[in-house]
Amino acid sequence: MHKRKPGTSVTSFSFADIGLIYTPFQNATGTPIQASTSSAEGVVEVLPEFAPGLQDLAAFERIWLIYLMDRASDVQLVVRPYMDTEERGVFATRAPVRPNHIGFSVVRLLGVEGNRLLIADVDMLNGTPLLDIKPYVPAFDSFASSRAGWYTGKSAAEVVADGRFEEGK
Repeated sequence: MHKRKPGTSVTSFSFADIGLIYTPFQNATGTPIQASTSSAEGVVEVLPEFAPGLQDLAAFERIWLIYLMDRASDVQLVVRPYMDTEERGVFATRAPVRPNHIGFSVVRLLGVEGNRLLIADVDMLNGTPLLDIKPYVPAFDSFASSRAGWYTGKSAAEVVADGRFEEGK
């Protein structure tokens, strides 16, 4: 077993964005908390040097966007999530105030136009840095009978962000 002192990093990583995600949401307040509850449309603009990687993507109905939640506030290991009144460990939530502010969403792919992806069901802020794109494959990505912990019986349908995890709030 690897041992290290609390608060020290074993390895650090450096990522560069591959593009930007444009959405109608300028700040967290009022933004859908999950892509599955959103119908808002947006555009992903992939940097030109990565455009060849979009080949064959148009055949997929949905895609995963992996991105940097660059406006999330400082790390909080215990949070009160939007869909609950109790405090929970951040790793048992989808709160953005994680040790690495990495987000992911499954969005509908409406079309591919050169280095631009037309998307729907967005739940990220305008100008969000994009780290990666992966195709959504139901056989790999859907496990309907999985346990959902404290989320069981809850619905995000009417829940929007109130800004509690946004930088400067």
